Amino acid sequence: MSGVGAPKLKVDGSGLHVGIVAASWHTQVMDGLVAGAQRALAEAGVADVEVVRVPGAFELPLGAARLLERCDAVVALGVVIRGGTPHFEYVCAAATDGLLRASLDAKRPVGFGLLTCDDEQQAIDRAGLPGSHEDKGAEAAQAALAMAASLPFPR
Repeated sequence: MSGVGAPKLKVDGSGLHVGIVAASWHTQVMDGLVAGAQRALAEAGVADVEVVRVPGAFELPLGAARLLERCDAVVALGVVIRGGTPHFEYVCAAATDGLLRASLDAKRPVGFGLLTCDDEQQAIDRAGLPGSHEDKGAEAAQAALAMAASLPFPR
């Protein structure tokens, strides 16, 4: 199980405007990821949160790029579950590369919360749901906040 050695990030996010862009596939997993991100942002004192839902993981980069036009940081959440075709590899690579590009182009942080799993159980185990082993939504939010709080990003 991943998560071993993960840092415990405590950040004051008060005054930050943070966007969450979340895919719509796999409702149970996505609802857990979004709730985890929202919980972590609230615990960090972030009161200004904007949530945008997009169709799927492939659409996350454009959603993140648009949010980065007005947000200090974005948390990108999605899940892609491996199937029997190469579709998994294409979507995962495109979403990952696109989120990095959106962050670098905007010079603002994107918390990476795209689960790339072999099966649905792996996704559930990482979604921050009751009984889950990890809360990747919260971790992605904490990473975005840590970057936004530690580096001077002009508004």
